[in-house]
Amino acid sequence: MRSSSIQKESRPSDVAKRFIERVNAHDVDGLVKLMTEDHTFVDSMGDKSARPAIEDGWRQYFEMVPDYWIRIDRTVSKGDTAILIGTARGTYVPKGGLSRPENRWETPAVWVAQVRGGKIAEWRIYSDNEPIRARMRSSTL
Repeated sequence: MRSSSIQKESRPSDVAKRFIERVNAHDVDGLVKLMTEDHTFVDSMGDKSARPAIEDGWRQYFEMVPDYWIRIDRTVSKGDTAILIGTARGTYVPKGGLSRPENRWETPAVWVAQVRGGKIAEWRIYSDNEPIRARMRSSTL
């Protein structure tokens, strides 16, 4: 029984859900612990970032969107891949600026996690970036 509980804990969907828990907690150190050494982040534009740059990227993103949060509505898992479908939301705060209700955004999103050895080897997001970009443009006017 012990080995089945270990396997269950390292199922791709469970690892991806733990990763999202760390995202929602804005816990960069916790995210790093769940990343493989060769972890790759792929944004919705197809741009790739690797460690250690992605660690700084998460810190900067949490400063820019201090209330960033992910809600998962459905998870599909096969082999070493988990697909999570849900919503991303937050409030854009310009550097040195204030959090304003009009800068809040929300968008449907899909995350694909490739898991290896109980850690995230690749984290890929598919979402419409226009909601946050519109807030960024309007806050600079």
